[in-house]
Amino acid sequence: MTIKITEKPKNPTIIVGFPGFGLVGTISTEFLIDHLKTKQIGRILLDGMPAVIAIHGGEIVEPIGIFYNKKNNIVIVHAVNSASGSEWVITEEIVNLAKQLNAKEIISLEGVGGGDKGDSKTFYYASDDKNGKKLEKSGCKKLEEGIIMGVTGSILLRSEKTPSSCVFAETETNLPDSKAAAKIIEVIDKYMGLKVDYKPLLTQAEKFEEKLKGIMEKSKQMTDVSEKKKLSYVG
Repeated sequence: MTIKITEKPKNPTIIVGFPGFGLVGTISTEFLIDHLKTKQIGRILLDGMPAVIAIHGGEIVEPIGIFYNKKNNIVIVHAVNSASGSEWVITEEIVNLAKQLNAKEIISLEGVGGGDKGDSKTFYYASDDKNGKKLEKSGCKKLEEGIIMGVTGSILLRSEKTPSSCVFAETETNLPDSKAAAKIIEVIDKYMGLKVDYKPLLTQAEKFEEKLKGIMEKSKQMTDVSEKKKLSYVG
């Protein structure tokens, strides 16, 4: 695995979004990248990742890109590829990045199964009590029972020196769910004082969903082709 960054902002908040239930983490970070003034400052490359990239709007969509918003001092780790099987190594790089930048906090954005589409509730888990209370004031309920998987789960276990928080939105398992992502953006907006209008995620939900669905499908198709070629070499 390789992580490459061109800038090293000091004491940022790191927001992480990976595909999961409803693609909520990916949609949420995509929205923040589009609606905050951000620029790409790096990428994470996995050795076992298929040599496939997506092109959208004439631009490369990084499998795992790192973006920076100077105004709010936010580093965003945005992924369109599943981290299945690589959660621990990806988490190690994110935690190392947090140490390098002396990050204030790592916030993971996730979907969680349950609830009716359009009426999802938001929940939080925070390793720091002050951050937890602040998230509660931002409209989240504390997650009392549940199972946290993937990169989010491994971050909670590995980010011992950096405060870590998770914000979850209920979603149906059908992909993707921009309305659930809008709930998360609403919480993050209040929590960090970003002054981001989350309503476009509701009005443009279909556009967002089709864009990401197309990217994910193309990526999967190319991965399947790559796997078939490997099998044909073996056969």
